[in-house]
Amino acid sequence: MKRSALFVGMIPVFLFSLAVAQPLGESSSATTETTCNFGMGKNEARQSCRIPVPAGCVVAKLPGTNKPWANISKGGVTTCRFNDKETDWKTRITGTCGRCTTSHCSARFAVVFDCSASLPPPTSQVPSRTP
Repeated sequence: MKRSALFVGMIPVFLFSLAVAQPLGESSSATTETTCNFGMGKNEARQSCRIPVPAGCVVAKLPGTNKPWANISKGGVTTCRFNDKETDWKTRITGTCGRCTTSHCSARFAVVFDCSASLPPPTSQVPSRTP
């Protein structure tokens, strides 16, 4: 009975792994993730950080959407967001958190960039034919 329960418990993990895997092929693109992080002490009013846009890259779209591929992770009691006034998603991206109300808080802002345009075109090697 324990073996079947273990096997059944593994099925959702296996299916989830399949769902998030992205195939490589002609439709794949070169991506990189850039992050900014900071910590805050209790009652610190506000903290921000900027995510640099790598040269030759654009913000990638979340697969299946037109939304920027971005993520915010935080610890402690604070509210974090990408600052609408300081973020245009092309040249500047700023993550901001409000007051920290616990002993300490931390934040991590991440953005995935598509850097395919900055790569040189693939070279095609054709075997030479000698008569």
